[in-house]
Amino acid sequence: MIIGLVTAVAASACYGTGSVLQAVGSRRSAREEAARGATTSTTEHGGPSLSSTAKAAVTWEFILGTVLDLIGFGLGALAARLLPLFLSQTIISANLVITALLSIKLLGLRLKQLEWASIGVLCSALVLLAVSAGPEGGHHAAMSFHWWLLIITTVLLVGGSLLVRRMGASGAIVAGLLSGLGFGALGVGVRILNGVQPFDLGSLLSDPALYAILVGGLGGMYIHTVALQIGSVNGATAALVVGETVLPGAVGVIWLGDSSKAGLGWLGVLGFLLAVVSAVGVAYFGQDTHGTPGDTGAEQPELAGRNRA
Repeated sequence: MIIGLVTAVAASACYGTGSVLQAVGSRRSAREEAARGATTSTTEHGGPSLSSTAKAAVTWEFILGTVLDLIGFGLGALAARLLPLFLSQTIISANLVITALLSIKLLGLRLKQLEWASIGVLCSALVLLAVSAGPEGGHHAAMSFHWWLLIITTVLLVGGSLLVRRMGASGAIVAGLLSGLGFGALGVGVRILNGVQPFDLGSLLSDPALYAILVGGLGGMYIHTVALQIGSVNGATAALVVGETVLPGAVGVIWLGDSSKAGLGWLGVLGFLLAVVSAVGVAYFGQDTHGTPGDTGAEQPELAGRNRA
């Protein structure tokens, strides 16, 4: 349990720091294209073009943020194997708090009292979850479950990415929810992955859950990058948190046997609900203090946290 908690917190720190760096790279790339008078940076619907997303992804800030994401992925994957999903995913979603705190120092942002209050509630909720969490459930699910995970993840992310580009700037919340669902599917896939214990390369490569992990991780990261380029992403941040915590938590409890300690189920439910609500509050109450993609002043990206595994 202790190792799982430590790795989940470390994954959250990596993701939170990566969010700031990736947002800075995305915003700087958008401003540079605007300064050059580029006409191919957006689609006819107002969303970012594939070329503009690719250019944002090769800035040094974005690359460094991506490296931290990969480290966070490894740590988060370990946490998903060691902890109940409702606990591991919620701790990782606390990267919103880390992003907010780092933004004060690195981006010169000032948090409102309601943002600080939301951060305090989230920290308290994580304590409640840690106290109430029992041992994680099983790591096995029917093969049909593995296939459905892959099919649903692929349909959601491929179809969703096309929808978001057609929606343009109004698609930030949808993009956030889709990226959160992708990262949530990644966490579920890691939990049920065959061929891990004991290691069996053949079972690993033939497991649809492995490819659900790849689709969820890469697709979620891509749509998250798009969200960083679209208008205000505070709503997207809130949607991302819901997508990557609620769904995996429910799957863990309903299908994988995750549970709380005897007599403390109510405490776990309370902690989970408070964590989701307060994480949404961190994003919502900060919507007037964070910059937008077109800012020409200081680099002040909106908070866009990420929980991946």
